[in-house]
Amino acid sequence: MSTKPFRIKSITKIHQLMGLPKPLHPLIGLINLSGLQNNTGINTVIFDLYVISLKRGCDKLLYGQQAYDFDEGLMAFMSPGQVLRGEESDIPFELDGWMLFIHPDFLWNTSLATNIRKYEYFDYSVNEALFLSDKEEIIINGIIENIRNEYHSNIDKFSKQIIISHLENLFSYAERFYNRQFITREKSNHHVLVRLEKLLSDYFNNDDLVMTGLPTVQYLSESLHLSPTYLRSLLKALTGQTTQQHIHNKLMERAKEKLSTTDLSVSEIAYGLGFEHPQSFSKLFKAKTKMSPLGFRATFN
Repeated sequence: MSTKPFRIKSITKIHQLMGLPKPLHPLIGLINLSGLQNNTGINTVIFDLYVISLKRGCDKLLYGQQAYDFDEGLMAFMSPGQVLRGEESDIPFELDGWMLFIHPDFLWNTSLATNIRKYEYFDYSVNEALFLSDKEEIIINGIIENIRNEYHSNIDKFSKQIIISHLENLFSYAERFYNRQFITREKSNHHVLVRLEKLLSDYFNNDDLVMTGLPTVQYLSESLHLSPTYLRSLLKALTGQTTQQHIHNKLMERAKEKLSTTDLSVSEIAYGLGFEHPQSFSKLFKAKTKMSPLGFRATFN
């Protein structure tokens, strides 16, 4: 198999690669994967399309360096430009489930043209897929069946808006089910919170903060092996706060400790916590505590 990324720009190209008849619509395609095999000789693909999929037995598919870790039904969302690759093997493997492909032009002049950006799960890694319960899978497949019926009926001036309505319904349910997943996968998510707390504690215990600066969302997400968007959504669902707010909370905790237990100047504390400019520290401290750093210190004297 070739490891060079193969770029797919159209629904027609997907049908050609899979040996399927021409699509009924040039800008949207719904493919049943059951019984199909990956025997194209291509194992790394970049889609210039939105891709929504529900797959079973997909442990041989990877996103970047991350593999699917679930052998039952799961749902994944990809925005244009993301990479999907298969396991490097010369042995074709069977797929099961479905894939929905949407060209960005299909959304033009519709409510989803801009609203699709609010569904943050399009920026999750595929290994952060949605694990559907049996009941949830029935709901999702019911919506897909509605799209399939509309897709196979005679295309008319109403078809596009009807499909858009079904897509909005699909995305809303996916958002609900993701929120449920953040809550119900309690053990693994609690582990993320514990690791995040330790990461921040270790970071602010570092004596080289003057050189390294403040911790970033990107640094934390990479250390936790999560996409920044997924980490933000998970924390928001579990704690009501974003990743940046967690950073600021730990920062304020350390700042208060130094202001109340040391004689360091505000500038020394600011530099020691990774700020380039003391004014930025003072501004953030006042925004978070409603007091200036010196005002806070005065309460201990």
